[in-house]
Amino acid sequence: MSNPLLELRQQGQSVWYDNIGRGMIMSGEMQRLISEDGVRGMTSNPAIFEKAISGSGEYTGTLRQLVASGRTSLQVYEAIAIQDIQWAADVLLPVYEESEGRDGFISLEVSPRLADDTAATVEEALRLAGEVGRRNLMIKVPGTTAGVPAVEQLIAEGLNINITLLFSRKNYVEVAAAYVAGLETLAARGGQMSSVASVASFFVSRIDAMVEDRIQTRLAEGGSARDRVALRSLLGKVAIANAKLAYAHYREFTSEDRWQRLAARGARPQRLLWASTSTKNPAYRDVLYVEELIGPDTVNTLPQATLESFRDHGLVRPSLEEGVDECRDVMDGLEELGISMEEVTDQLQKDAVRLFVEPFDSLLQAIEDQCEARPCEVAPRRA
Repeated sequence: MSNPLLELRQQGQSVWYDNIGRGMIMSGEMQRLISEDGVRGMTSNPAIFEKAISGSGEYTGTLRQLVASGRTSLQVYEAIAIQDIQWAADVLLPVYEESEGRDGFISLEVSPRLADDTAATVEEALRLAGEVGRRNLMIKVPGTTAGVPAVEQLIAEGLNINITLLFSRKNYVEVAAAYVAGLETLAARGGQMSSVASVASFFVSRIDAMVEDRIQTRLAEGGSARDRVALRSLLGKVAIANAKLAYAHYREFTSEDRWQRLAARGARPQRLLWASTSTKNPAYRDVLYVEELIGPDTVNTLPQATLESFRDHGLVRPSLEEGVDECRDVMDGLEELGISMEEVTDQLQKDAVRLFVEPFDSLLQAIEDQCEARPCEVAPRRA
């Protein structure tokens, strides 16, 4: 029986796994995902680590040892996360080598508390990269106003960067420009561009969830029959349209002379990575955001349930460049009906930062709770 996950690679798309945990690494499950399902990379974030550390007994012994050593709760978390990332990077290293640095990455996120601090983000990214010490590490940096210049600086330092929390096409264009500017600086310093990789993590399902809330509010308010029909026609279409138009930007960007000059010197394109690909609305097909965004030079990062669903009944076709004109009509129609995509994406990014800060703080609290006889000192928290 064929595996649809393997067929995605034939379309030029890499599957990365949106999960990490010590148990899956030590049990061989991670290696099975690579060998049998064609997983080509992994991502992590504070919410994933919070679930792994607080939601299982896999870390109990390690937590007690680290707590007994007198480390702060933040230092305990980092020690655990760095070790997991190192082990995952080692398992993925053959993929990294076989793909000549295109895939085989594991991502580690800078503290979400630093999302509005460029200098602190750069400092922490460099420190974490040094402590992990793996060439197939990607540091995750949020694409916030402060994060974009941090991306440029870190690319110029030769780090692999996963820019996360991207919702708007405008923000994606800013991130793509920062990547190119960073490469140009790296090249001017005599650095090796071919050893630098980056992905732009463009979020999908959360777009539909928020737009649908606004559509339902508008429908509840009444309005003309024509507007109500038009609003209903947009349900389930906006997130995919937004992503496909972002990919159109990618195509345009990589055809420009500025990029072509860098590519001729060995620079790698910054691939779009589809994030938040689990379907939030049960009325939609559970693999909707995988099937409709299949195309070359992209990554789709799948949580466990979505990966298993796509393995079971996913349908593969080159869908990413289908219906681009219709996608523009969808986005135009949304604005004409009084729903601002800019307001939606700005709010989503603010919410996303908060949604990563909260599990991060919960995780530190859970670690602090492990401090029984010897309380941990909790590291100062940035506002």
